[in-house]
Amino acid sequence: MPVPPASLEAGRNQHSSTKILKEMLREVPPDALKILGVTDRDLCIPILTYVFGEAQLGGTVGVVSLARLRQEFHGLAPNRPLFLERARKESLHELGHTFGLIHCKSRECVMYLSNTVGDVDAKGRNFCRYCHTMMAYNAGKRGEP
Repeated sequence: MPVPPASLEAGRNQHSSTKILKEMLREVPPDALKILGVTDRDLCIPILTYVFGEAQLGGTVGVVSLARLRQEFHGLAPNRPLFLERARKESLHELGHTFGLIHCKSRECVMYLSNTVGDVDAKGRNFCRYCHTMMAYNAGKRGEP
């Protein structure tokens, strides 16, 4: 689906991730478990300068911005493997929120809070054992990670 024009915060030249989520909710198929939107647009929420993404905690939809995950955004040469790794981490992070996970205290976990792209690079690429177990439980599955 296209990025909703009403999500543009013109004064910031960014898009409201919350407004995008609201539009996404209108398009969710009845049989969908979760929906993750991925955009090249720079995202924001009122209280933060930017966000890498946003998701409904325990809900159905989440959105990830690729804009600040690209090296080029920061004036550096492109690095596709690094970009893909960042996109993977932030996608898993937002999907984790839709399964009811909050930010994890473990730097090794993909649910660790990322305020900067350096934080994205430093955190783990998978769910820690606790977050994996909680996500499986919240999804109605029981068992070992």
